[in-house]
Amino acid sequence: MKKIIVFGSTGSIGSSALDLARRHKDLFTVTGLQANSSKEELQALASEFNCPFTLTSQDGIEGMARLLDKANADIVVNGIAGAAGLLPSKLVVERGIDLALANKETVVMAWPLIKSLADKNGAKIIPVDSEHSAIFNLIHFCKKTNIEEIVITASGGPFRNYSREQLEKACLSDALKHPTWKMGKKITVDSASLANKGLEVIEARRLFDTNVKNISVVVHPESLIHSLVRTSDGILYAQISEPDMRHPIMGALCWPEYVQSGLEKFSLAGKSMSFFEPRRDDFPLLGLAEKAADKGGSYTIAFNAADEIAAHAFIDEKIKFLDIAKIVQATMEKDWSQEPRDFDDVFEADKNARAIAEAAL
Repeated sequence: MKKIIVFGSTGSIGSSALDLARRHKDLFTVTGLQANSSKEELQALASEFNCPFTLTSQDGIEGMARLLDKANADIVVNGIAGAAGLLPSKLVVERGIDLALANKETVVMAWPLIKSLADKNGAKIIPVDSEHSAIFNLIHFCKKTNIEEIVITASGGPFRNYSREQLEKACLSDALKHPTWKMGKKITVDSASLANKGLEVIEARRLFDTNVKNISVVVHPESLIHSLVRTSDGILYAQISEPDMRHPIMGALCWPEYVQSGLEKFSLAGKSMSFFEPRRDDFPLLGLAEKAADKGGSYTIAFNAADEIAAHAFIDEKIKFLDIAKIVQATMEKDWSQEPRDFDDVFEADKNARAIAEAAL
C-alpha cells in the first residue's frame, strides 16, 4: 500500500491521480491533498478519501512543508501548474520523498538544483508528462548507453493545418480547440504555438542528460505514440497507448513495477498513424526553446517566463497569436548566460525575464 500526496488535486493531473486512487484502493491510500483555492471541492475529496491532511495555496509554502512532514507519504504527485510548482518539488525531494513530476517548471527553471537535492536525499523523480514517461520507460528497457536519439511526438495542436495567413488571424477560441487532449487554457495555448513542445525538449535534455542535437520532434496528430527512442543500430522503439494521462501517472505511482491499471488497452486494429516535420518557420517557439536548452545558463528560465507572460496576454486578448513568439524572442535577446547558484538566483532571473516580457507587450 503506497501512501500518496497530491499537489494540485483539483486540476487535470490531480483529478486523474485521484481517479486511480479511487480505482485501486488496494494499492494507494491518500494521506495529503493540496488545491489552489477550491476549499469546498478539497473538503469533498478529503471526505471521500478519508484524508487527514489538506491545504490550499493560501496556506503558503510553510503549510506545504507541514503537510509533507505530517502526511508521511511514499510519493507525491506534483500537478501544480507554472512556477508555483517549483518550491513544492524542492520541499518533496529535500525530505527524501519520491516525486511523480508533472510540473515542467521544476525541470525547466531549476533542474540542476532539484536533481542535486534528490540525489543527496535519496528521492526518485519520475516524470508524469506522457512524452517523458514514455522516454523514461524506453530508456529503462533499451538502456541509455544504447540510445543515440530521443524522438518526441507532438500532436501539432489545433493550428497544425493553419496557413500563415490563418495564424495571423487566429483567436483564443480557435487556440483552445485542441484535437486530442482536454487541458487548461495556458497549456492548450502552448500546444497551439508549439511552446509546450519546446519546453518538453528542454525537459528531455535535462531529465535524460543528453544534448539537444540528440533530440528531435515529429508531429503525430493521432497522439497514440507518446515518444520514441532510436538505438545505435538505427532501430526506433515506441511507447503506444490511448491518449489518457492516467497511464503515465499510474506508471509513476507504481514504478519500478508494472501493475494492471484497469484502463483501456490499446489495440492496433483499425488505427492509422501519420507523421510530419514541424513547421518551424510558422511556429518559431520550438526553435527558440531548443536554443535555450543548448545555451544553458538562465536561458531556459527566460524562455519559460516570457512564454508565460505572452501566453496569458493572448488568453486575455491583449495580443495576437503570432505576437507570443515575438515577445519571447525579444526577451531571449538579452544576456541570460549566468547559471543560477541557488533558488534565489532562479527566482531573480524569472522576475527579470517577466519584467522584460511585460515591457515587450
